[in-house]
Amino acid sequence: MSLEDLKNALPDYAKDLKLNLSSLARETDLDDQKKWGSFLATAYAVGEPTVLRAIRAEVEGKMDPDAANAAKAAAAIMGMNNVYYRFIHLSKNKEYGTLPARLRMNLLANPGVDKADFELWSLAVSAVNGCGLCIDSHEAELRKHGLTSVQIQAAVRIAAVVNAVAQVLAAESAV
Repeated sequence: MSLEDLKNALPDYAKDLKLNLSSLARETDLDDQKKWGSFLATAYAVGEPTVLRAIRAEVEGKMDPDAANAAKAAAAIMGMNNVYYRFIHLSKNKEYGTLPARLRMNLLANPGVDKADFELWSLAVSAVNGCGLCIDSHEAELRKHGLTSVQIQAAVRIAAVVNAVAQVLAAESAV
């Protein structure tokens, strides 16, 4: 399965999603590793099988296997962190923010790829998972690494479309 197959799997009412998938695949504001890593990390974050298979197939040969692993790792660690830090952010009891997380996050120190790439993928997954605290943290780190608003927005646009495609396909498979 490829990105083209994924577009073909979408119903007619999701035509905008098809068009967005095409334009994002041609995105030039991000280098290929950042772009395809954003696709892969968010596909793992949403976990919808058709989306995941198509994006994995599309990414193969376009990303170094270690980078692909790091993108998957970003989805994994953010799956945990986004829930935890969203709780910290949303809880009225601010004491939770003063307590140590006591969750292993060693990956963040050495993700195995350029730190900016990993931060970008983590931001994209955080956008899908709706963690404002994580979004702000990763965005600040990306700024330190010199990424522009346009580049950051590109990764979030990828996340938004991958998420929407997954929702449509999940809904269609349920009826």
